[in-house]
Amino acid sequence: MDIGRRLRDLRTRYGLSQRALAKRAGVSNATVSMIESNRVSPSVAALKQVLSGFPMGIAQFFSAEEPEREKVVFRAEELTELAGGAVSYRQVGSDLSGRALQMMHERYRPGAESGKTMLTHQGEEAGIVIRGLMQLDVDGERFVLGPGDAYLFDSRRPHAFRNVGDGDLILVSACTPPSF
Repeated sequence: MDIGRRLRDLRTRYGLSQRALAKRAGVSNATVSMIESNRVSPSVAALKQVLSGFPMGIAQFFSAEEPEREKVVFRAEELTELAGGAVSYRQVGSDLSGRALQMMHERYRPGAESGKTMLTHQGEEAGIVIRGLMQLDVDGERFVLGPGDAYLFDSRRPHAFRNVGDGDLILVSACTPPSF
């Protein structure tokens, strides 16, 4: 296998310059250049380091099949339903392993809430109300948010969400790291 050519083809498929790949992978630009021009034969550890700039490992790199490109756009019907019924959580992307961010489109029917007990988990949480009225409880404080209002807090603080309006509550939220 021509490792240099394979790396160059992969890098260009992802739309990266040598400098951008080197920065992502934490190696020098010269390292990427020398591997691509086959002036050096990288060790497994060195190649693994360079490949950390892509969403792939060494096995994928050496496999005969071309790796799938990272999915960038998710149509409305492709969002992953995590819960149904009175509360709907539709997640952007299906497999968040290795991801630092979870983004969701949430819908709460009138009177629906995130649960009887307050939620807590590692990370941060943020969201924007698109439609409806939301009651947000965070660590003993209560807020009512309407369309265009937003929130951001440390999710280790006990929190809960509730639709206090007459119609559906729609919001877009983000959480880091993914919590479910």
